[in-house]
Amino acid sequence: MNETVYMLPILRSSYHTMTKAERRIANYINANAKEVLKGTVADLAQGAGSSEITVSRFCKKLGFSGLQGLKIALAGEVYSADETVYQDIRQGDSYEIIAGKMFNAIAEGLQDTIKLLDFGKLAEAVELLQGASRVAVYGFGNSATVCRDMETRFLRFGKPVQAYSDAHLQVTSAVLLTAADVVVAISHTGGSIELLKSVEVAKNSGAKVIGITSYAHSKLSTMADVVLCGMGRETLYQSESVASRLIHMAIVDLLYMGLAMHSSASYRDNMRKMREVIAEKRV
Repeated sequence: MNETVYMLPILRSSYHTMTKAERRIANYINANAKEVLKGTVADLAQGAGSSEITVSRFCKKLGFSGLQGLKIALAGEVYSADETVYQDIRQGDSYEIIAGKMFNAIAEGLQDTIKLLDFGKLAEAVELLQGASRVAVYGFGNSATVCRDMETRFLRFGKPVQAYSDAHLQVTSAVLLTAADVVVAISHTGGSIELLKSVEVAKNSGAKVIGITSYAHSKLSTMADVVLCGMGRETLYQSESVASRLIHMAIVDLLYMGLAMHSSASYRDNMRKMREVIAEKRV
């Protein structure tokens, strides 16, 4: 994670894996941030309808030594002009208003992702992709769209890249991988049973796994060798999983740029060849 710790994105990325008691604490912090900054562990426990020991465990689960560390991270956002309150889309909104709200949600999701991304892990992921003999990309549903985008773009590096959105084809691909190969597994929740099975088979075959997900404490995050976490914002007419598609595509773009910089000469040569052959297909 970045040297600067941002509290609210951490809450959003961990919420999916929290217990009911932990969610009550998270909800209370999100709704009463300024009051939390002024209060004690006992105040937070009372406000969230929980116990002091649960509050202490909650703070440690999020990576803080205690409530004081959590409050220091929270203070930088509560009093930041950049942290805005998102307005949900409502029935009767004009297209102009809808566009403003949707694009604002995407922009905030991207800003959350900058705060959540571990750029050291991003560098590790680029190194794995650079050294891979071949790359298999796994994902279902909305994530399959990201997988196909990655397959199309990464072909420009002259490296075998194949996207799989069928469970049978995924495990067939996974069992034939070797230690020289890399899997990129993309999942909003990081909890798809079929995807996790494909990842397990790939790891048993010796392949390294890069996980792209919205939840830092998901099952995929525990199985992947490198985890890149990005967060979308949910709206009334657009689920968080749909919003995360654009965020995960942005992470894929970062990987793409990293590879392009590491293999600049061959990349430029491949791009030249590609443009020449495509130009022949234009009028």
